[in-house]
Amino acid sequence: MPWKNQGGGPWGSGPKGPWGSGPQSVGPRPPDLEDLLRRGQDRLQQLLPGGHFSGMGIALVLIGALAIWGLSGFFRVQSEELGVVLRFGKHVRTVQPGLNYHLPYPIETVLLPKALRVSTISIGMTLIDDPARRGRTMRDVPEESLMLTGDENIVDVDFTVLWRIKPDGVGDYLFNIQNPEGTVKAVAESAMREAVGKANIQPILTGARTTTEANVQELMQKTLDSYGAGILVQQVQMQKVDPPAQVIDSFRDVQAARADLERLQNEAQTYANRVVPDARGRASQILQVAEGYQQQAIAEAKGQSARFLKVYDEYKKAPDVTRQRIYLETMERVLGGSEKLVYDGGGSQSIVPYLPLSELTPKRPPAPATTGQPQQGGGTR
Repeated sequence: MPWKNQGGGPWGSGPKGPWGSGPQSVGPRPPDLEDLLRRGQDRLQQLLPGGHFSGMGIALVLIGALAIWGLSGFFRVQSEELGVVLRFGKHVRTVQPGLNYHLPYPIETVLLPKALRVSTISIGMTLIDDPARRGRTMRDVPEESLMLTGDENIVDVDFTVLWRIKPDGVGDYLFNIQNPEGTVKAVAESAMREAVGKANIQPILTGARTTTEANVQELMQKTLDSYGAGILVQQVQMQKVDPPAQVIDSFRDVQAARADLERLQNEAQTYANRVVPDARGRASQILQVAEGYQQQAIAEAKGQSARFLKVYDEYKKAPDVTRQRIYLETMERVLGGSEKLVYDGGGSQSIVPYLPLSELTPKRPPAPATTGQPQQGGGTR
């Protein structure tokens, strides 16, 4: 069926479309591009001296463009940043925080890494949003924290690493590694697994945390320096070191038993420390008393023998006199403490000598007197 020519195309006369009506303008019409260019040209001619593109006008425009281009080289480095200036893509210098200048683009460009900020990376745990608590909560990451110890035990280690960019290694940080945070995290996890794999589980859980942290930090720094990463590891902090959750109750029972064992050993050692010195002191005292008695006996024996030798020497010089003196001294020593009765043998014959037995024997307390028995006594008749 041929289209009817109605002066408006195949859809009828006038500016109509295929649906029976032509396009209708709605809203303001867009500005004409040619009109805008013409108006801009007219204003520029008014600003230029002479009203047309003279040599002086072009020079002023070029000078203004050069001034704006030169001022574009000023930049500010924030307090946590360092400015890395690149000349045609090559690192030429590093600038400190403050207002600085570099040759305008494209001669020189600047990169502003957070080189003075201490960053933190957590291994074995991560923060997740908790809508119920309207905040963030910590969640364990077992694939990062479960590690095998040297005595074939499994331990759950959560730790954090504090690191920053070396002041003289900003260029290495920007150009030698592609993912700095991922590199630090991978190196930290590898170093911790190596340190834990060389130790037993008991020291790691009790008193070897400081040593383990120092070993991990040293190993991380050595590895990152070998990569030329330009990163300084400031500190490694072990947050949680526990057995796996499946066996933690049994492990706590074992720990309690070991604590009781150590307590009993300490009590026994304390008792031994108290008793052994006391016994040693008494033994030393007995030995000293025996040595003193030995020295005293020897000294007395030597004194008596020396005295006997002196008396014997005097006896050999004058036997009669010495014999008499010894006799007198002996009798003096024997009779000096006894009672004596001297009788010259003369006088009255009524005196009868007798032996005073009652005085020679020890005196006893008098017995109670009984009637009908004579009292005994002694005397001189």
